[in-house]
Amino acid sequence: MNTVIYYRAGGPMDQEELAAAKRHFPVVESRLAIQPGQLVIGRYSVLPFYRELEQDVLTLGARLINTHSQHLYVADLQNWVADLGDMTPATWSRLEDLPEEGPFVLKGATNSKKFQWKTHMYAANRRAACDVHARLCEDGFISQQQIYIRKYVPLVTYFPDVVGLPVTNEFRFFVHDGEILCGGYYWSSHIDTLLERGIEPPKVDDVPRAFLDKVTRKIGKKVMFYALDVAKTISGEWIVIELNDGQMSGLSMNDPNELYGHLAARMK
Repeated sequence: MNTVIYYRAGGPMDQEELAAAKRHFPVVESRLAIQPGQLVIGRYSVLPFYRELEQDVLTLGARLINTHSQHLYVADLQNWVADLGDMTPATWSRLEDLPEEGPFVLKGATNSKKFQWKTHMYAANRRAACDVHARLCEDGFISQQQIYIRKYVPLVTYFPDVVGLPVTNEFRFFVHDGEILCGGYYWSSHIDTLLERGIEPPKVDDVPRAFLDKVTRKIGKKVMFYALDVAKTISGEWIVIELNDGQMSGLSMNDPNELYGHLAARMK
């Protein structure tokens, strides 16, 4: 099966990533250009109408790299949290189930308000979690999602940014069918600040391969193409922070040529 990238013009892909995508795949801007028998990677272009897009692609005789059901698996953290167990922080869906002592972080099933860290994500204890939860319920975007409360696990942190968000030892990996395609430091938006402070960004090879392999085995084929975010705790352990649909996940510090090149090799 040949593979094509579907990318709606005007999306968030920068010129470097777009050039890398075109280097390894045909890129089409209209779903009507999709041909029978093709595998479609909807880069930044499957939402908000994923089910509709999938039906159109199937009608054309092609298929998406992630089915709608696979997308739903990774888009709601309760699914993969259950599969990963203690490899990711404890998670609750109801405030009444929380222990009194925190700290906690709160987020929607898919999205967070991390850039409003102090008021819309971090909670020092159960009472503060109730306040943050109330603020998220007033948010027109997050309120449409199930809101989860997660145990806050202290990570190796280099500095807090201007809103108090911890800039941590964290990485993003892209995975296809259980195989790691590439990895890079997560905090691309803060890399200049790290260097200005004389902090050497951590190396992706620091993440134990055995840990990554254990995660990908647990996820299996429940989603074919996904982004995996992992971080190092202050106790020296590695944990999974987030999983997301690989079609909609930003690069962070991943090399786009490496991502698309390795993905193209697997498609052959």
